[in-house]
Amino acid sequence: MALSLADYKRQIMHFSEGDLTENPWVKGKPVPRLIQVVPYDLKWPEIYRQQQKYICDVLRDKALKIAHVGSTAVPGLAAKPVIDIDLIVATPEDEKSYVPTLEELGFELTVREPSWYQHRMLKLQDPQVNLHVFAPDCPEHLRHLLFRNWLIEHPDDSEKYANAKLAAVVDANYVKEYNDNKYAVVRDIYSRLFEQLDMLLPDLLLHEN
Repeated sequence: MALSLADYKRQIMHFSEGDLTENPWVKGKPVPRLIQVVPYDLKWPEIYRQQQKYICDVLRDKALKIAHVGSTAVPGLAAKPVIDIDLIVATPEDEKSYVPTLEELGFELTVREPSWYQHRMLKLQDPQVNLHVFAPDCPEHLRHLLFRNWLIEHPDDSEKYANAKLAAVVDANYVKEYNDNKYAVVRDIYSRLFEQLDMLLPDLLLHEN
Protein backbone atom coordinates (compact mmCIF):
# COMPACT_ATOMS: atom_id res chain seq x y z
CA MET A 1 0.00 0.00 0.00
CA ALA A 2 1.36 3.40 -0.99
CA LEU A 3 2.43 5.68 1.83
CA SER A 4 0.75 9.04 2.26
CA LEU A 5 2.76 12.25 2.34
CA ALA A 6 2.09 12.44 6.08
CA ASP A 7 3.48 8.91 6.53
CA TYR A 8 6.65 9.79 4.63
CA LYS A 9 7.09 12.96 6.65
CA ARG A 10 6.59 11.19 9.99
CA GLN A 11 9.07 8.44 9.13
CA ILE A 12 11.70 10.84 7.79
CA MET A 13 11.56 13.02 10.92
CA HIS A 14 12.00 9.99 13.19
CA PHE A 15 15.63 8.87 13.48
CA SER A 16 15.53 5.16 14.25
CA GLU A 17 18.58 3.71 16.02
CA GLY A 18 17.73 0.07 15.49
CA ASP A 19 18.74 -2.57 18.01
CA LEU A 20 21.78 -1.20 19.84
CA THR A 21 22.73 -4.73 20.98
CA GLU A 22 22.94 -5.95 17.39
CA ASN A 23 26.42 -6.77 16.09
CA PRO A 24 26.56 -5.19 12.61
CA TRP A 25 30.07 -6.32 11.67
CA VAL A 26 30.15 -9.12 9.12
CA LYS A 27 33.96 -9.40 9.11
CA GLY A 28 34.59 -8.18 12.66
CA LYS A 29 34.91 -4.66 14.04
CA PRO A 30 37.28 -2.55 11.93
CA VAL A 31 40.66 -1.64 13.36
CA PRO A 32 41.32 2.03 14.26
CA ARG A 33 42.66 4.03 11.34
CA LEU A 34 43.40 7.60 10.43
CA ILE A 35 40.29 9.44 9.29
CA GLN A 36 40.99 12.20 6.80
CA VAL A 37 38.83 15.07 5.61
CA VAL A 38 40.23 16.47 2.39
CA PRO A 39 39.27 19.32 0.03
CA TYR A 40 36.64 18.60 -2.60
CA ASP A 41 37.98 16.61 -5.54
CA LEU A 42 36.55 17.09 -9.02
CA LYS A 43 37.17 13.36 -9.66
CA TRP A 44 34.52 12.28 -7.15
CA PRO A 45 31.48 12.68 -9.46
CA GLU A 46 33.28 10.75 -12.20
CA ILE A 47 34.13 7.92 -9.79
CA TYR A 48 30.46 7.76 -8.86
CA ARG A 49 29.35 7.66 -12.50
CA GLN A 50 31.77 4.83 -13.24
CA GLN A 51 30.59 2.79 -10.26
CA GLN A 52 26.97 3.51 -11.05
CA LYS A 53 27.46 2.08 -14.54
CA TYR A 54 29.30 -1.02 -13.28
CA ILE A 55 26.66 -1.72 -10.64
CA CYS A 56 23.69 -1.17 -12.94
CA ASP A 57 25.29 -3.25 -15.70
CA VAL A 58 25.67 -6.31 -13.46
CA LEU A 59 22.52 -6.02 -11.33
CA ARG A 60 20.28 -4.85 -14.16
CA ASP A 61 16.66 -4.61 -13.01
CA LYS A 62 17.60 -5.64 -9.46
CA ALA A 63 19.04 -2.14 -8.99
CA LEU A 64 15.79 -0.24 -8.56
CA LYS A 65 17.54 3.07 -7.85
CA ILE A 66 21.07 4.27 -7.28
CA ALA A 67 22.23 7.65 -6.00
CA HIS A 68 25.39 9.51 -5.09
CA VAL A 69 24.95 10.66 -1.49
CA GLY A 70 27.10 11.98 1.34
CA SER A 71 29.58 14.82 1.25
CA THR A 72 31.37 13.75 -1.95
CA ALA A 73 28.06 14.42 -3.74
CA VAL A 74 28.09 18.10 -2.69
CA PRO A 75 30.25 20.24 -5.00
CA GLY A 76 32.92 22.15 -3.10
CA LEU A 77 32.42 20.37 0.22
CA ALA A 78 35.40 18.88 2.06
CA ALA A 79 34.92 15.18 2.76
CA LYS A 80 36.44 11.85 3.58
CA PRO A 81 37.73 10.56 0.21
CA VAL A 82 35.17 7.76 0.14
CA ILE A 83 32.28 7.76 -2.32
CA ASP A 84 28.94 7.00 -0.62
CA ILE A 85 26.33 5.39 -2.85
CA ASP A 86 22.79 4.36 -1.97
CA LEU A 87 21.52 1.28 -3.80
CA ILE A 88 17.83 0.43 -3.59
CA VAL A 89 16.84 -3.21 -4.06
CA ALA A 90 13.51 -4.92 -3.53
CA THR A 91 14.61 -7.00 -0.52
CA PRO A 92 17.94 -6.14 1.15
CA GLU A 93 17.78 -9.23 3.37
CA ASP A 94 17.85 -11.43 0.23
CA GLU A 95 21.62 -11.04 0.07
CA LYS A 96 22.13 -13.90 -2.37
CA SER A 97 20.25 -11.91 -5.02
CA TYR A 98 22.85 -9.14 -5.18
CA VAL A 99 25.89 -9.67 -2.90
CA PRO A 100 27.65 -12.40 -4.98
CA THR A 101 27.23 -10.28 -8.11
CA LEU A 102 28.69 -7.21 -6.41
CA GLU A 103 31.54 -9.29 -5.03
CA GLU A 104 32.56 -9.96 -8.62
CA LEU A 105 33.13 -6.19 -8.93
CA GLY A 106 35.38 -6.24 -5.85
CA PHE A 107 32.83 -5.22 -3.23
CA GLU A 108 32.87 -6.90 0.19
CA LEU A 109 29.89 -7.12 2.54
CA THR A 110 31.02 -5.57 5.83
CA VAL A 111 27.86 -4.37 7.60
CA ARG A 112 24.52 -6.09 8.17
CA GLU A 113 21.87 -4.25 10.25
CA PRO A 114 18.49 -6.01 10.03
CA SER A 115 17.01 -3.86 12.82
CA TRP A 116 18.00 -0.60 11.11
CA TYR A 117 16.04 -0.40 7.86
CA GLN A 118 17.53 -3.78 6.80
CA HIS A 119 20.69 -1.84 5.94
CA ARG A 120 23.63 -3.57 4.35
CA MET A 121 26.94 -1.95 3.43
CA LEU A 122 29.50 -3.22 0.98
CA LYS A 123 32.95 -1.69 0.66
CA LEU A 124 35.20 -1.28 -2.34
CA GLN A 125 38.86 -0.52 -1.65
CA ASP A 126 40.02 0.95 -4.96
CA PRO A 127 38.46 3.37 -5.52
CA GLN A 128 37.13 3.71 -1.99
CA VAL A 129 33.35 3.29 -2.04
CA ASN A 130 30.75 2.62 0.64
CA LEU A 131 27.70 1.06 -1.00
CA HIS A 132 24.62 1.33 1.24
CA VAL A 133 21.76 -1.02 0.41
CA PHE A 134 18.19 -0.12 1.41
CA ALA A 135 14.64 -1.10 0.43
CA PRO A 136 12.24 1.14 -1.51
CA ASP A 137 10.81 4.12 0.41
CA CYS A 138 13.46 3.77 3.12
CA PRO A 139 13.42 6.89 5.34
CA GLU A 140 17.21 6.87 5.71
CA HIS A 141 17.70 6.92 1.95
CA LEU A 142 15.24 9.80 1.62
CA ARG A 143 17.08 11.69 4.39
CA HIS A 144 20.34 11.17 2.50
CA LEU A 145 18.82 12.79 -0.59
CA LEU A 146 17.22 15.63 1.33
CA PHE A 147 20.43 16.41 3.24
CA ARG A 148 22.54 16.30 0.07
CA ASN A 149 20.17 18.59 -1.80
CA TRP A 150 19.90 20.98 1.15
CA LEU A 151 23.67 21.42 1.38
CA ILE A 152 23.91 22.02 -2.36
CA GLU A 153 21.25 24.71 -2.15
CA HIS A 154 22.35 26.31 1.16
CA PRO A 155 26.04 27.34 1.07
CA ASP A 156 25.96 28.70 4.63
CA ASP A 157 24.94 25.33 6.04
CA SER A 158 27.43 23.60 3.76
CA GLU A 159 30.20 25.76 5.23
CA LYS A 160 29.02 25.04 8.79
CA TYR A 161 29.04 21.36 8.02
CA ALA A 162 32.53 21.54 6.52
CA ASN A 163 33.86 23.23 9.67
CA ALA A 164 32.14 20.62 11.84
CA LYS A 165 33.72 17.81 9.84
CA LEU A 166 37.21 19.28 10.20
CA ALA A 167 36.73 19.60 13.95
CA ALA A 168 35.15 16.15 14.26
CA VAL A 169 38.09 14.34 12.71
CA VAL A 170 40.43 15.38 15.53
CA ASP A 171 41.12 12.38 17.82
CA ALA A 172 38.54 10.22 15.99
CA ASN A 173 39.82 6.68 15.44
CA TYR A 174 36.57 5.19 14.20
CA VAL A 175 33.95 6.51 11.79
CA LYS A 176 31.35 6.29 14.56
CA GLU A 177 33.43 8.62 16.75
CA TYR A 178 33.79 11.01 13.84
CA ASN A 179 30.02 10.93 13.22
CA ASP A 180 29.26 11.41 16.92
CA ASN A 181 31.55 14.46 17.03
CA LYS A 182 29.57 16.23 14.30
CA TYR A 183 26.16 14.94 15.36
CA ALA A 184 24.94 18.20 16.90
CA VAL A 185 25.65 20.20 13.75
CA VAL A 186 24.00 17.58 11.55
CA ARG A 187 20.84 17.64 13.67
CA ASP A 188 20.84 21.44 13.66
CA ILE A 189 20.88 21.43 9.86
CA TYR A 190 18.14 18.80 9.78
CA SER A 191 16.00 20.99 12.05
CA ARG A 192 16.03 23.75 9.43
CA LEU A 193 15.45 21.25 6.64
CA PHE A 194 12.47 19.74 8.45
CA GLU A 195 10.88 23.17 8.80
CA GLN A 196 10.58 23.17 5.00
CA LEU A 197 9.81 19.48 4.56
CA ASP A 198 6.25 20.13 3.37
CA MET A 199 7.71 22.01 0.42
CA LEU A 200 10.74 19.79 -0.23
CA LEU A 201 9.22 16.33 0.09
CA PRO A 202 6.63 16.31 -2.73
CA ASP A 203 9.24 17.27 -5.33
CA LEU A 204 11.67 14.64 -4.02
CA LEU A 205 9.05 11.89 -4.10
CA LEU A 206 8.00 12.91 -7.60
CA HIS A 207 11.51 12.18 -8.83
CA GLU A 208 11.88 9.02 -6.71
CA ASN A 209 8.65 7.33 -7.78
